[in-house]
Amino acid sequence: MNIVVCIKQVPDTKGGVKFNPDGTLDRAAMLAIMNPDDKAGLEAALRLKDSVGAHVTVVTMGLPKADDMLREALAMGADEAVLITDRRLGGADTWATSSTIAAGLRNLDYDLVITGRQAIDGDTAQVGPQIAEHLGLPVISYAEDIKVEGNSVIVKRQYEDRYHEVKAQMPCLITALAELNEPRYMTPGGIFDAFDKEVTVWSRDDLKDLDDANIGLAGSPTKIAKASDKVRKGAGEKVALDPKESVDYIVGKLKEKHVI
Repeated sequence: MNIVVCIKQVPDTKGGVKFNPDGTLDRAAMLAIMNPDDKAGLEAALRLKDSVGAHVTVVTMGLPKADDMLREALAMGADEAVLITDRRLGGADTWATSSTIAAGLRNLDYDLVITGRQAIDGDTAQVGPQIAEHLGLPVISYAEDIKVEGNSVIVKRQYEDRYHEVKAQMPCLITALAELNEPRYMTPGGIFDAFDKEVTVWSRDDLKDLDDANIGLAGSPTKIAKASDKVRKGAGEKVALDPKESVDYIVGKLKEKHVI
């Protein structure tokens, strides 16, 4: 079985967020990590590899520095890694991103595609389902558990206050929740092996069946009107009251805000 896991390098928000003049994220200037939902998807693929046998390929679209994240995935146990990088692809929204990644997946053999539910830098939850639409694949989102039976996958899908158990024939695409599992750590041997492996690098010219009108910032129908760092909160209102007065004050504020 061939499993492709789509992963994304996202800003480590603990280090602060920076923007370009056009409102897009300045990814080159920020510390980066593997997106948590994607990491859970990778762990799910590796567990399937351990239990039923599979060849796991990780794919990302991003800057050249995403090579570090791909090698982390290799050190965790992935077999191959592909980096799609080209200045012409920069500034892509979900439509342009999914179009590009889908074109990359057409170069690969896959039975199962796993993506994260959403990325912490956008929170759209659109790219995974859009990739499935581009490739004509059935999609199961919000996966809490994944099992393989023959040529089918059985997925426990999160749904508000309950879950659905959904079965689909492969090939198909699954979007994973961060709560799906606890991702494994890299092993020392895995780290050494990861840096001995070659990461495949594709540019725009390696992607067939892809319209230039659907790539990069120019091919993105979503335009950013305004972007800013997180809003800094003020000190707030400070009062010095005795315990009884404090209770009356808090209750009054709650009533004023229509909380109670």
